[in-house]
Amino acid sequence: MSQDTLRAPMSATVVQVAVAAGQAVQAGQTLVILEAMKMEHELRAERDGEVRSLLVQAGELVNEGDVLMHLGARSAAPVAVEPASTTEAAMPASDLRADLVALNERVAFTLDASRPDAVAKRHAQGQRTARENIADLCDAASFIEYGALAVAAQRSRRTPEDLVRNTPADGMVTGIGSINGAMFGEESSRCVVMSYDATVLAGTQGMRNHQKTDRMLGIALRQRLPVVLFAEGGGGRPGDTDMPIVAGLHVTTFASHARLSGQVPVVGIASGRCFAGNAALLGCCDVIIATKRSNIGMGGPAMVEGGGLGVFKPEEIGPSHVQHANGVIDVLVDDEVQAVAAAKKYLAFTQGRTAAWSAADAIRLRQALPDNRVRSYDMRQVMQLVADTDSMLELRAGFGAGIFTAFARIEGRPVGLMANNPAHLGGAIDADAADKAARFMRLCDSYGLPIVSLVDTPGFMVGPEIEVQAQVRHVSRMFLVEAHLRVPFFAIVLRKGYGLGAMAMAGGGFHSPMFTVAWPTGEFGAMGLEGAVRLGYRKELEALPEGPQREALFQKLLDQQIANGGAIHMATTLEIDAVIDPAETRAWLAHGLVSAHIGPKPAGFIDAW
Repeated sequence: MSQDTLRAPMSATVVQVAVAAGQAVQAGQTLVILEAMKMEHELRAERDGEVRSLLVQAGELVNEGDVLMHLGARSAAPVAVEPASTTEAAMPASDLRADLVALNERVAFTLDASRPDAVAKRHAQGQRTARENIADLCDAASFIEYGALAVAAQRSRRTPEDLVRNTPADGMVTGIGSINGAMFGEESSRCVVMSYDATVLAGTQGMRNHQKTDRMLGIALRQRLPVVLFAEGGGGRPGDTDMPIVAGLHVTTFASHARLSGQVPVVGIASGRCFAGNAALLGCCDVIIATKRSNIGMGGPAMVEGGGLGVFKPEEIGPSHVQHANGVIDVLVDDEVQAVAAAKKYLAFTQGRTAAWSAADAIRLRQALPDNRVRSYDMRQVMQLVADTDSMLELRAGFGAGIFTAFARIEGRPVGLMANNPAHLGGAIDADAADKAARFMRLCDSYGLPIVSLVDTPGFMVGPEIEVQAQVRHVSRMFLVEAHLRVPFFAIVLRKGYGLGAMAMAGGGFHSPMFTVAWPTGEFGAMGLEGAVRLGYRKELEALPEGPQREALFQKLLDQQIANGGAIHMATTLEIDAVIDPAETRAWLAHGLVSAHIGPKPAGFIDAW
């Protein structure tokens, strides 16, 4: 073995010479330790050998390139060799460094296993912990947690040990995980997930969990990541004493959360009590999924009582049946298991097309409508036959009964599906239905989901009573939204297509959609045909006495209107694009979806309401 020269790699002070002249050394053994700029640097032997000569000693200053020692091959005579220093990589897993042991012990206090009593109480209430919900929502081992070591800002009134044990993560678990990664790939499935922890200070909003929330919302906005928020909790927390503030009204969480609207999908989930600040964040979400045991309100019992409005139990404020009927809750489910499943299904519509799909026999659509043109039928069943099997997720089912709205898939492609409900006001559009449809179309437009509209309406609801509800403003919202849509729109008239209401269901007019087609059962007019006959032929009808003669003339005139307004005659004037066999509905939509493209986002508009 040729002689090696050990040189100083930098200007430094010799802290220690770890070997002696004549000593045998092994590859990797420490020879000299140098110190420069408060950092120590070990110089190790590159191969087995023997120290031939030492040229430095501890305390000396050396310059870069100075020779420190000479090394050579071992002499023939046996020489005792000191074992090389054990590297950390070779250490057994049970023999961890003290700092790593301390970290593991500290992290353990954030986990459910360290708080068995709180977990047992939660389970006794029929609910899951925040971490259990996140584990169910996110793909296995995909969640990375931010801010786990935070504690409540209450050091001036509680011991550090108390805070660590009883305020883990400051009552909020935040991080990023993958949702539906198996279907859409990990890169397309990453989402910000945040969950208030109702077992920690009742899920209230502390100053540190506000900081954590703002951090995650900022990442979501910059990286364009969807957000899922488990919002259960009691609102602002008055007990955080470490921050020198009066009211805390300067926090940026609510503005940061609202800023995500229209930028990324935002899903809110409520189980149990969700009041005040927690409810405000929930209300800013694109969709609210809530369990039947939820209570949602802008103020909990304490706030209500403090305002002099009476004493109420939490269960009396914003129960789910009330919030579902008024449109606050978009998807009502039995429990958190179903809530998480609904969130996954909802997000999937924003994540892309699925390769696998199935559909019912399209021939069944031929029998979907009764022969009697004035007989009601189940529009939800028609929607399910048009969509891929089990792909529908209905939104706001308890509100605005005149129009159904749902996300669905056509041959795996996600779409927004809306339809008139002939079982409610004959399909006429009232204020609630118009509001529901307008918001739904904006939601689809934000996500880039094409809209499919199944039309069967006598028009907008009219009369003195409906005008008391500001009908003019509410229904006009549909036209305003439609005029600014960037997504493709497809209209299929199943039966009645009358007046302004039909135009609103067809994207603003029958030539606004990518296509407007009708089933053979379609009938059209500027207003309801019965009303058109009674108004247009009033003199002729009133000239006959009441009874069979008048009714016979009315029926004759109505038959003429029906024939003139029939789908086939409508197509001859090119007011609609085609009349199709109901069994061809899915094929038309599949071809239309391939042909259409999403346009750029248009400028905003002034909402009518």
